[in-house]
Amino acid sequence: MALVARIHQLVKMNSQFIIATHSPIIMSYPDAYIYTLIDGNLKKIRFEETEHYQDMKDFMNRYKEMLEILMSEE
Repeated sequence: MALVARIHQLVKMNSQFIIATHSPIIMSYPDAYIYTLIDGNLKKIRFEETEHYQDMKDFMNRYKEMLEILMSEE
């Protein structure tokens, strides 16, 4: 979260960034262009379409069930 705040400070000073990340927090930066690689081609997608957003949302909405699955000894 501190990185997002720092990026914002630098963007206001006309900085630009190319960032490779799996972090849904960093990807959530307003007006960010997000690209994914599909079948060898780059495709621009919305933040909510990223696997990382969907995985995190799924986890947060069902964290007790997800933790139970993750910690099961099977």
